[in-house]
Amino acid sequence: MIQIKNLKKTFRTEEVETLALNNVNLDIKEGEFVAIMGPSGCGKSTLLNIIGMLDNPTEGSYKFGGHEVANLKERQRTHLRKGNLGFVFQSFNLIDELTIFENVELPLIYLNVKKEERRERVKEVLERMNISHREKHFPQQLSGGQQQRVAISRAVVTNPKLILADEPTGNLDSKNGIEVMNLLTELNRDDTTIVMVTHSDRDSHYAHRVINLFDGQIVTESQNKPITASVLS
Repeated sequence: MIQIKNLKKTFRTEEVETLALNNVNLDIKEGEFVAIMGPSGCGKSTLLNIIGMLDNPTEGSYKFGGHEVANLKERQRTHLRKGNLGFVFQSFNLIDELTIFENVELPLIYLNVKKEERRERVKEVLERMNISHREKHFPQQLSGGQQQRVAISRAVVTNPKLILADEPTGNLDSKNGIEVMNLLTELNRDDTTIVMVTHSDRDSHYAHRVINLFDGQIVTESQNKPITASVLS
């Protein structure tokens, strides 16, 4: 699904040039659950942004589904993201002025899905994420764990091939963090590919493979026997 070769990313200002990623090589197969770890400033989020087509590399190749995407223009990247990628963020990134239902529905509106189908798909995913009883509430009326369930609902409502999760449990307590990781594991079992950036050793144990970055380079890579998700209540 993802083939990255000799990838570099440099950020430049008038006074400073920073090499955020340096000769990164990475293959991720369809259906994998990969965790990317490393200290702050090592390039994790930069790599995730490039994988998510939110940014382009300075040098190197990035193929998504066999197609070169490293040098696409913003409009082309936006078009390719739709329906293929879902994002889950540490800060949830929900829209306060929209209800839970409306937040989850929004990606389907961008895809021009018909109203009745939108309703059915949103209802289905909210039910699956055990948050349907809150569909008429607003984000600030929910707990952090509930908001992250909504964020995951929004990420998966388009049935994306790939979910990118940036510190998905970073703002959650231990109990809610485990529930969110269980949700991601269940999605992965349904053949959704997941790439997750995390500082958490606990969260990394849910992944099939752990990639460690340091100073913009992959320094270690290890296989995991993933934690088995508990049955959701």
